[in-house]
Amino acid sequence: MPVRPTAALPALLAAALAATALTACGSGSGSDPDTLNVSFKQSTDNSIKVMDDYLAGIKTQFEKKYPGKKVELIPIKAPDSEYYTKVQQMLRSPKTAPDLVYEDTFLINSDITSGYLKPLDPYLAKWPDWNQFIDTAKSAARGEDGKTYGVPDGTDTRGLWYDKDIFAKAGLPTTWQPKTWGDVLDAARAIKAKVPDVTPLNVYTGKPAGEAATMQGFEMLLYGTDTGGTDPLYDSAAKKWIAGGQGFKDALAFVETVYKEKLGPDVETALDPNIQTIVRGDLLPNGKLGIDLDGSWLPQDWLKGSGHEWPQWSKELGLAPMPTQHGQAPGKVSMSGGWTWAIPAKAAHPDLAFDFIRTMQTKANAQKWYIANSGIAVRKDVAEDPAYTAAQPGIKFFTDLVASTHYRPAFPAYPKVSTAIQEAMEGVTTGDKSVADAAKEYDEELESAADGQVIRK
Repeated sequence: MPVRPTAALPALLAAALAATALTACGSGSGSDPDTLNVSFKQSTDNSIKVMDDYLAGIKTQFEKKYPGKKVELIPIKAPDSEYYTKVQQMLRSPKTAPDLVYEDTFLINSDITSGYLKPLDPYLAKWPDWNQFIDTAKSAARGEDGKTYGVPDGTDTRGLWYDKDIFAKAGLPTTWQPKTWGDVLDAARAIKAKVPDVTPLNVYTGKPAGEAATMQGFEMLLYGTDTGGTDPLYDSAAKKWIAGGQGFKDALAFVETVYKEKLGPDVETALDPNIQTIVRGDLLPNGKLGIDLDGSWLPQDWLKGSGHEWPQWSKELGLAPMPTQHGQAPGKVSMSGGWTWAIPAKAAHPDLAFDFIRTMQTKANAQKWYIANSGIAVRKDVAEDPAYTAAQPGIKFFTDLVASTHYRPAFPAYPKVSTAIQEAMEGVTTGDKSVADAAKEYDEELESAADGQVIRK
């Protein structure tokens, strides 16, 4: 899902993005004292209306609660990386800044540093429901200054999805639970040999996939290497980024193996910006993919009315945790992220914007959202509700992964670090770079991205 600073974009693209943002926001949040502008990320798949439908319901509730007030929903339809850039363009000016904006947790510190967001602590101190949010979710929206700049609307975890029918044809157990990376690759090789008309294994890779490549792909590998229990990307004690060591190279080697042995999608498909839609909307539901390293949210694409309805998915797909490299403790790995609702520093109606957040985040509305978007609850009262855990197959599996999950070091340099990871992945995916060369170039990019605040271990 990373952002490339506008200065690094070609001038024409930057101008185009800025123009799009200006158009999206009209005359800005301050143009009408009775209108609340809410900006959000709209799916690039026209059939997926989960967020649109949810916000439409909240809009109705809010306008009923506040007679005379109107909510204008401002969808931004773009791939993740373009969405981030458009949002940052909008936040720069009071003429274009909305009253409320949907922020990915990995980007929030970058926008805090840029002065784009308003601290919410005065509001949160008077909001009893804030005590229901789990601490890890709260920390994901906290700036380096200790202040909180967003209210999380859920989290996510990641694991392995696999097609039971393809496994049966390949002579693999339909109750598959791999213990090592080798087990995953061996299963993919068996599928390639015995079910040659399908893609054995999908691992997102390269710049077109954006943060999906970094988080669903590379970090699910890197955080499963032998790190001695420490973060392999960032040393929080030293406050420095960590250069690519053996674990980094091992993760790259896994990606190289997938594409060198033709276990993954063909390279052209793997580097298609729409690869996530291809996987969720075509490969998996049509029985064309054996194993997918992916997120907890996939079932939202298969619900009734989604355009990719697949009510039998829970019978046809199995779930397994992603194992650590050699099966070392804790034996499995997951990454977690999520999104927050934040109030721009230049918002014209911040008080009203927080009231909209409170409306979204009643227990009933939050639970409705978690279930609709296949999200993982960050409210304790929802997570403990049997109606939530029983609402959809897979929710308990992915919720249980929270115990062994990791969070990205979401500091201001992270978007650039993420882009450098994608470039390294793309190099070994296409075969243009060896693992050693890709890791070396990553270290060089890291020095620049982190302003030299790098250590080697």
